[in-house]
Amino acid sequence: MTAATALTSPAFTQSVLRLDEVAVGELDPAKASDYADSILMFNVYDTLVLPTQGGPGSEPHLAESWEVDGATYTFNLRDDVSFQSGNPMRAADVVFSLERMQALGQGLSHLFGGVKAEAVDEHTVRFTLDEPYAPFIASLVRLPIVDQTLVEANATEDDPWGEEFLSANAAGTGAYTVSSHNPQDETVMAVSDSYFLPIDDHAPDEVRLRYSLEAATVRTLLAQGEHDIASQWLPPEVIRALAEDGAQLLTESGTGAFYIKLNTARPPLDDVNCRQALAHAFDYGTALQMVAITDDVSSGSASTGAIPVGMFGANPADEVLERDMDAAREYLADCPYAPEDWNLEISWIAEVPLEERFALLMQANFAELGISSSIETLPWALFTERVASPENTPNISQIFVNAVTGDPDTLLYGMYHSSTPGTWQSPEYLDDAEVDAALEAGRRGPGEEEREEAYSNLNDRLMELAPTIYGYDRQSVFAASNRVKVPALSDPEMAFGLDGMGFSFRLMEMVEE
Repeated sequence: MTAATALTSPAFTQSVLRLDEVAVGELDPAKASDYADSILMFNVYDTLVLPTQGGPGSEPHLAESWEVDGATYTFNLRDDVSFQSGNPMRAADVVFSLERMQALGQGLSHLFGGVKAEAVDEHTVRFTLDEPYAPFIASLVRLPIVDQTLVEANATEDDPWGEEFLSANAAGTGAYTVSSHNPQDETVMAVSDSYFLPIDDHAPDEVRLRYSLEAATVRTLLAQGEHDIASQWLPPEVIRALAEDGAQLLTESGTGAFYIKLNTARPPLDDVNCRQALAHAFDYGTALQMVAITDDVSSGSASTGAIPVGMFGANPADEVLERDMDAAREYLADCPYAPEDWNLEISWIAEVPLEERFALLMQANFAELGISSSIETLPWALFTERVASPENTPNISQIFVNAVTGDPDTLLYGMYHSSTPGTWQSPEYLDDAEVDAALEAGRRGPGEEEREEAYSNLNDRLMELAPTIYGYDRQSVFAASNRVKVPALSDPEMAFGLDGMGFSFRLMEMVEE
């Protein structure tokens, strides 16, 4: 049997969806922050609102409706929702979920600083913000509601928030329950028979989310009909070969970009001229060629600046960044560090093999300026540990970052505000009053005009400071077998505009050919 035949006619005996992502899969919803975590969260848990499919804005989900009065938001909850434990979902669970996330202070908890919640009655919850926050409704897609009764039953004096329990078990209302969970190997989920919304009869009965499979393994499994959706991190030529073998290509339009992050707290990149030299020496055109899949499908589009095209504050699509070696040499001449003394540490994430190629591209680009560098491979878990302190953070890191709520605030605030250094999103360790002011103005709004101005100012300031090389605006591309239909990743009118939510398994269909 040829690979093409296998991809179009795999063995099909039961409704099992198999896909892969980069480890680790963080199951605790208060700690979730990256792509694998998002897939788990959007299927095992629910939120008060969901992004509107095929357009902007939000629509009710666990909430039936809401009202806004200044900095106060009042939500009326559905009365027909139960957790997978059988416990009814109440306003008290919403309050508990917020307070738990704030107490742990991990994941995306920074979205909810200065927010208080109270249960008005069993099915009404009120949020009060310390100050106006324009993206608040959008941010609620990152507040998964957990089962207070179940979590407290599994808490201890030393573990009052049930962290150990929720690291291996689910406590949500989601369409899928967790059968088993190994954050480095595989999470197995089963469709819930008590979900409050209809689930298509053709949705997968079981899902196996595998972590950190090698590209060759994924290609073999897909060809043999033993895998269904490959992660977005496969090298472009592997995705291209899979498409030539009969795989369909699914896409998720990005709300983020590929960022080459410069550690501004360590010499020589603590100087803006040194950083500008690297930013102008980077070969943006070759970088784009490296992520092309076919003539019609690519994992990236040309960057125009610090903010992806289409978001508040972005430069026009035709103002693309280009390599300028003359400007790079001028900046280097003003850099206080002699280039022959540099030895930049360029890191790449071991689970994302494409990044090795960008590391080699940078090494060659910078060598043209007389700058030497070394390349280091870092597994994701080690990278997140290293960036917790500026002295251990590599000179150069490569990261794909997305707006986790679809709003630019959640793309940019966690990367660049001086209050959020030392995470995987912010290895630059940038501390700039103008950047902080623009980010805070973007949060306040209140209207689109004010937010556009704030983010435009932010874009200008970031390009002036060059804490990051903006490689390209991204689009996720997934090779998939033809036994799965994913409207949210194939039909723009069904897309959520939020990375990871296209993998809502209840909206997929498994088909036998």
